[in-house]
Amino acid sequence: MATNIFQATSLNRRNQRIQGLYRNLFGLMTLLLITPVLIILGMLIYKGGSALSMDFLFTYPTDGMTAGGLFPALVGTIWLVSVALLISVPIGVAAAIYLSEYAPDNWFTRVINLAIINLAGVPSIVHALFGVGAFVIFFGFGTSILAASLTLAIMTLPVVIVATRESLQAVPFAFREACWNMGATRWQTIRRVVLPNAVTGILTGIILEVSRTAGETAPVMFTGAVFFTPFLPQSIFDQTMAMSLHLFVVATQVPGVPDDLPFGVALVLIGMVLIMNSISIAFRMYLRGKKKW
Repeated sequence: MATNIFQATSLNRRNQRIQGLYRNLFGLMTLLLITPVLIILGMLIYKGGSALSMDFLFTYPTDGMTAGGLFPALVGTIWLVSVALLISVPIGVAAAIYLSEYAPDNWFTRVINLAIINLAGVPSIVHALFGVGAFVIFFGFGTSILAASLTLAIMTLPVVIVATRESLQAVPFAFREACWNMGATRWQTIRRVVLPNAVTGILTGIILEVSRTAGETAPVMFTGAVFFTPFLPQSIFDQTMAMSLHLFVVATQVPGVPDDLPFGVALVLIGMVLIMNSISIAFRMYLRGKKKW
């Protein structure tokens, strides 16, 4: 009688059971991570969905912040995020290029890497006090969008630097060697080969920065955001309202606020972050599809 040489052995069956166990375990862990997010979104939609309307998005607060909309805070948040990105992304990408492509492995480089790691762990309130001392007082920017955005940019620099450096180092070294063998300089190789292939990872850092910048309260409260202003900002030297501070104010500082108003503000804030992130993710996927490796 012929023996089936492809029949699963006891070791194969044991490995399959272990593999199934770990697959189910990791799936459960993923579900546990997603569940709180879905619960939070569901709660915000349930309690704050009734507050959403076009008037809520495009009108000013009225009746001592207990009615009306949040248009100034929405515009102010866009100002803060945009200016912070314009400041932090070029500096962060340049620093990552130096650390990844130019810097030698010595004590100075290791000190820089340690400083970046430590900067990422500094609490936001400490960044806020630094922003007050450095940008509001020392440089004389006053409480303005510029001072707040500079503070946010410094706070989020480690995210951009680390994400960009990891993306640059993920580009195969053979790409660089091929360019150098063709006579290209180091900068030509970085600009024409390394950076285009690392741009998707750089966008990942930008996505994380947008999420953190839009939700920070302490840095903008101390350096540029105000309780209320009847005017939209005209330049980076103006003060502005911000979504995160506005949410804090209507949730804790203003009496007589309707129950659905704070949840509506939180829902708009999360929705704005999701829209910004979705645009960045879509652009990242488009660029990833054009990769040749």
